Amino acid sequence: MLNQAIRLAAACVLTAGLPAVSVPGSPAASPPGIRQQVRADEMPELREIDVPAAWRVTKGAGVTVAVLDTGADPAIPDLTGSVTTGPDYTLGADPPGYQPPHLHGTYIASLIAGHGSGPGRSGGVIGVAPDARILSVRVILDDQEPGLDVYNANPRYADAIPDGIRYAVGHGAQVINMSLGSAVPTRATLLAIGYAISHNVVVVASAGNEGNSGRGFTPYSYPASFTGVISVAAVGDTGQRASFSDRNASVVISAPGVNVVGAGPGGEYLIASGTSPAAAFVSGVAALIRSKYPQLAPALVTQALVSSARHRPPAGYSPSTGFGEVDAGAALAAAGRLAAQRPGAGLSASAHFGTGGPGPIQVVRRSYRKIVALVVLAGVAVLGFLLALTLLVMQVRRSRAQRAPERNVSADGGNMTVTET
Repeated sequence: MLNQAIRLAAACVLTAGLPAVSVPGSPAASPPGIRQQVRADEMPELREIDVPAAWRVTKGAGVTVAVLDTGADPAIPDLTGSVTTGPDYTLGADPPGYQPPHLHGTYIASLIAGHGSGPGRSGGVIGVAPDARILSVRVILDDQEPGLDVYNANPRYADAIPDGIRYAVGHGAQVINMSLGSAVPTRATLLAIGYAISHNVVVVASAGNEGNSGRGFTPYSYPASFTGVISVAAVGDTGQRASFSDRNASVVISAPGVNVVGAGPGGEYLIASGTSPAAAFVSGVAALIRSKYPQLAPALVTQALVSSARHRPPAGYSPSTGFGEVDAGAALAAAGRLAAQRPGAGLSASAHFGTGGPGPIQVVRRSYRKIVALVVLAGVAVLGFLLALTLLVMQVRRSRAQRAPERNVSADGGNMTVTET
């Protein structure tokens, strides 16, 4: 079971060493020209989901997004000062002294809240919510880590993800991003997600990357398929489902997930395809909504996202792309309308119906004998009515028969003769 969870954990394919994008080495080694190219390469995805329009309203200030992943590197220039590191729930899986690469987690964090780098932060990776903060909680391992098999096999790590969820809720996260998944649901994760949502936390997860396995529906991936989680599929440039993206009824919305540029640890810039970056984009938009409307309930945040989506399927919904591709500017506007309606909707928790103060429940005692007697009397009355109605009909028919003239009918050469007497 745990092995399945880790196989899907990365939920994307990370590619380093690309001549035009990757910059191995220390953060200081990133040439200004590369940082500018990175910014130019990532902007098409941000424009595709209308992030610049949303930035005219908010950039995510005051919001903490918990990234439950392989850990984010807080030292890279594009995330400096924006990352708080939480506990490592994978501790002990890797050999003593091994330093985890924090590859996938850093990449995801940069897409959500990267603030750029260089002069005026005009280069490098800028996330959807660049003024938001990241709470990095390590709950899984990168695929190349030596402790992966130990993590998979040891029951000690079975509750790493639900423990991470509860920690995030207890430490101020308003949005939780989980770009990870498993084919096997666990009760502990389900309960932790319910705990998060009940504490007004928006939960986002990647739908999964098993779409190439066949032409039909893909198996459900968890936590994305749990009720209340915003399950995100990946789309390409035209808003169509990426070939690898899962296709099933859990999908809520979609976002760009093909060849997405992000920041990696140690000054690298990476390109990835998968539902991982797609989920990160949606988490960033959720952070923008929460920044502007902090009290908007998770269900209403979801409603704002789906009601404003672009590239909507012809039937309104598709298991390939959900309700369509996320639109940051439109989602923020939709959230504003929902927030304006909220004060007049429903009753407060302390409200009650009726006048006066609450009192004891009044118990009404009824006699079953009286009820049965009344039912019998009602039945007798109905039968009597039907009998009287039948006698009346018979009397009317008899009266008509007595008044009718006698008619004799005979046949004569094909002519009918009617004689009345």
